[in-house]
Amino acid sequence: MTPADLSRCVVSAVRHAVEDGELGGTVPARVVVERTRPGGVGEYATPVAFQIAKGAGLRPAQVAEVLARRLGGVAGIERVEITGAGFLNFSLTSVSAARLVRDVRPLAVVAVPDPPSGEPRERFVRAAVARIEAAQGVGPGPEFPIAPVARRDGDVLARYGGDAVAWAVLTTPARETPEFSDTLLVQGEGNELFRVRYAHARAHALVRNAEQLGFRPEIGDDVDAPALLRVLADHPLVLEAAAHHRAPERLARHLVELADALLDFQYRVLPQGDEKPSAAHRARLALAEAAGTVLAGGLALLGIDAPTRL
Repeated sequence: MTPADLSRCVVSAVRHAVEDGELGGTVPARVVVERTRPGGVGEYATPVAFQIAKGAGLRPAQVAEVLARRLGGVAGIERVEITGAGFLNFSLTSVSAARLVRDVRPLAVVAVPDPPSGEPRERFVRAAVARIEAAQGVGPGPEFPIAPVARRDGDVLARYGGDAVAWAVLTTPARETPEFSDTLLVQGEGNELFRVRYAHARAHALVRNAEQLGFRPEIGDDVDAPALLRVLADHPLVLEAAAHHRAPERLARHLVELADALLDFQYRVLPQGDEKPSAAHRARLALAEAAGTVLAGGLALLGIDAPTRL
């Protein structure tokens, strides 16, 4: 089971509990499931019990108990636990690398118009939120406050350029004021935007280099890359959470995590020395290519260019 499957399973459990009379109220169209924080229980958690408790006329803990019973026997869910006043926590069985790669598709980014007025930060944030919501099939919500930048907009854009300014403001929560530094201009490890774009370019370079060696990506499970697989599996949930909370910074942080995992993994993709390309190399290449596709789609949602060569 993938984390995205888990979200759908929770919605299904709520629906069936309502249909069977165990719960009352309205069935939510989608449920936000996120990674548990360090030190938390399980791998993923959802506050769905709080979301539907009032309509059900029950305490969140009682709702959580109903859902835990229904979800405990679902294939792919290893364990369900209730913490606090009614949080559902899940441990999943391992995710198939082949399925993760197979499920990754190039993202069709919906073009949205910039707001007719407002400073550059407001335009960047509102446009990114609109693209993320559209990609998740969520309609536009009400206006929300966005803190202005601390410097004159023209100075910021002229010094750093549109992509760097977009990254700086989209990695900062809307109610906080973004900061700008010359790190945005550095093509090195200290610049998160550079790392994300470089990882995307490296994915393309690996495919090109593999073609020169005479082999292409091939989906398979012969991949030992737990960090990269974990981050890639979380991508659908991150998009859902970014749309639900209208928080593009969640997507930006995820892209940095994915880029770092891919950059660590890249050295194991191609054959070394006299080594011949094997099924394992083809599967690793397919995983790297999938990660590059996700990076490109994520940057597109943020309105930032993703060059294939750096």
